[in-house]
Amino acid sequence: MADAIRTARGWLHDLPGWLSGIFYVAAALALALVLHRIVIWVARRATAARPDSASALFVERIRKLLRWLMLAIALAAVQPALDLTRGQATLWGRIAALLVPGLMGWCAIVAVGTVTDVMIRHADISVADNLRARRRRTRLGIFQRIIISVIMLVTICTMLMTIPSVRSLGVTLAASAGLAGLAVGAAAQPALKNLIAGFQMIFTEPIRIDDVVIIDNEWGRIEEIRLTYVVVKIWDERRLVVPVSKFLEQSFQNWTRQSSALLGSVFWYVDAGTDVEALRAKLGEIVTSNPRWDGRFWNLQVTDVKPDGSVELRGLMTAKDASTAFDLRCDVREALLAHIRAEQPGAMLRRRAYVALEGAG
Repeated sequence: MADAIRTARGWLHDLPGWLSGIFYVAAALALALVLHRIVIWVARRATAARPDSASALFVERIRKLLRWLMLAIALAAVQPALDLTRGQATLWGRIAALLVPGLMGWCAIVAVGTVTDVMIRHADISVADNLRARRRRTRLGIFQRIIISVIMLVTICTMLMTIPSVRSLGVTLAASAGLAGLAVGAAAQPALKNLIAGFQMIFTEPIRIDDVVIIDNEWGRIEEIRLTYVVVKIWDERRLVVPVSKFLEQSFQNWTRQSSALLGSVFWYVDAGTDVEALRAKLGEIVTSNPRWDGRFWNLQVTDVKPDGSVELRGLMTAKDASTAFDLRCDVREALLAHIRAEQPGAMLRRRAYVALEGAG
C-alpha cells in the first residue's frame, strides 16, 4: 500500500504543473460532490417519516446551496497544493472573496424562505372564518420580501466592496453623498414611494391576501402583495397589477375587510298594480330553500315609484361570501321572474301612454 502511494506521488510529481493542478482541482470537486450526495441521502432518510415537516422542507431547500458550499470549500482546501503564481493566487483570493458573501447571502435567503413557508403552512385560509389566517399570510409575505431585499442589498454591497477599485469608488461617492442622494432620490421617487407604501401596508392593512375588492371598476381577489405592486385576480381570470400606493391614496371597495359575509341585493321593476305581498311571500320561499343562503336575513321592499307607473322592488339576502352572494342573487332573480311570468303576468312592466281622440266632424 505504501509503495502504491509513493508511486502515485512520484507519478504526480512528474506531471507538468498545469496538468497536476487540473488533477487536484478535479479530484477535490469530485470528492465534494460525493460527500454532498451522501449528506443529502442521510438527511432525506432522517426526514422520510415526516415528509411535510419543517426539517424535510429545509433539506430540500438547502440541497443546491450545500452543493455549492462544498464545492467552494473544496476549492479553498486545494489552493495551497496548486503551483500558482503571485497574480494567480491574488485572482484566486479575489474570486473566493466574492463567493463567500454570495453564498452567505444565499444561505440567509433560504433560511428566511423556509421559516416563512413553515409559518404560512399554519395559516389555513380554506376554513370558513379565515380572517386571522389571511392577515398572518399577508404580513409574513410582506416581511419576507422586505428581509430578502435587505439581504440581497447587503450581499451585493459586500461583494462589491471586496474589489479595491470599487471600494475606492465607494469612498469617493460617500464624500459626495449629498448630491448623489438628491440625484438618486429624484430618479427613484416612484419606486421609493411604492416601497414606503409597502411598509405602511404592513401596519395599516387596507388589504390582505384573498380579500375581495373592487378597484378600477373591476371585481377580484387579492392574489399577491409585493413590495411595490399588488396583483388582483379578476373574476374572468385576468390579472390586474396595481401600484401599492394606489391602495393608500385612492378609494376602493374591500368586501372582506372585517368579515366575508355579505348582504346582496336584487332589483325588479314591475307594474304598479302588482300584488307585492304575494311576491314577498314567494321570495321568502325561494331564498329560504336555496342552499346558498346563510340563514341570517332576507327582505323585499318597494324602494321607488317611477313616473311611468312602474315600481322598483328590492330584495335583500345574505350569504357567507362574495362569490356565493353573487350566485344566490342570480338564482333568486331568475326564480322570481319565472314566478311572475307564470302566476302574475299582470305584474310584467307595461308602458302607459295617453292618447287624445278628436271628433271627425
